Amino acid sequence: MVRLFVGIDFPGEIRERLRKPQEILKQSRARISLVDPAIIHLTLKFIGEVSPERMERIAAALGAIRVEPFELRVSGIGSNTTRQPRVIWCTIEDGGRSAALHDRIEAVLEPLGIPREGRAFRPHATLARVKQYDPSLTARMRDIPPQEYGSWTVRVWQLKKSILTPQGPVYETLLEVPCS
Repeated sequence: MVRLFVGIDFPGEIRERLRKPQEILKQSRARISLVDPAIIHLTLKFIGEVSPERMERIAAALGAIRVEPFELRVSGIGSNTTRQPRVIWCTIEDGGRSAALHDRIEAVLEPLGIPREGRAFRPHATLARVKQYDPSLTARMRDIPPQEYGSWTVRVWQLKKSILTPQGPVYETLLEVPCS
C-alpha cells in the first residue's frame, strides 16, 4: 500500500521565511511538533493508503486535469480555533484558484472510489501541530507580527507519496502536473 496526497510545494525562500513564526511558537510552554520547513506545502487532497494498481489510475486521472497558472500568496498565521488550537498554519490567498483545483481533483477521484472531503476546503500550510496545549502558545501566536511571507506563480502541482518515519514524514513526488 502507498500513502498519497496531492499538493503544491512552496518555494524555498518562502519556506525559510516561515522559520521565524515557528521560532516564536517554540518559545511557548506548549508541547508542539513543528513541520520541517523543507516540506511545507499546501495539501489539495489527502488520498490515503491505496494499492500500486489504484495509484496508477489515480495518477492518470490527475494528469488529465488542466488549470491555468495562478498566483498564490502566503500571509498571516491562523489556527483551527483561538481556544486551545491543535493545528497552527499560515494562511493562503489565491482568489479561490486552489479551491477550484481542489474541486477538479475531487471530481476526477470520486469515480475511482476516493470519497470527497466532508468539510469545506480552506487553503493553508501547516506550521505546527499542538500535542499539549498551554496558554502561553496563544500569547506567542499574538507575538507573530502580521506579514506577507511571499507569493509566486503556481506552475505545477504534485501527486506525492508520504512515508511516515519516527523522524517525521518523507515525501516523494510521483507525478508533477504542469499548469497550462
